[in-house]
Amino acid sequence: QVQLVESGGGLVQAGGSLRLSCAASGSIFSLKDMGWYRQAPGKERELVAVVTSGSGANYADSVKGRFTISRDNAKSTVTLQMNSLTPDDAAVYYCYVREYGYSRPTSWGRGTQVTVSS
Repeated sequence: QVQLVESGGGLVQAGGSLRLSCAASGSIFSLKDMGWYRQAPGKERELVAVVTSGSGANYADSVKGRFTISRDNAKSTVTLQMNSLTPDDAAVYYCYVREYGYSRPTSWGRGTQVTVSS
């Protein structure tokens, strides 16, 4: 079992930046993917960014060029640097991991709120 703890959400003005961090603990030796989903009110949860164990990264089209995901395997952390935020980025952001042998996320964080004022 992997436990995930997020930090770094908050309120920011449009055009500003926030940095989200997520620390994994527990059975962390089998983490293939680490990443972030987000869910805004009335919308489905969407994948924002993911980084593989080899540090390859993928992003949603809506955040490409503005968000950067990074991973520290030694510390079992994943970070999402969010720049040029817009009100459309406002959501609850959930950290997740996918362990080897699974096709879907295997653990989730509790979520951290990101609010962007216009």
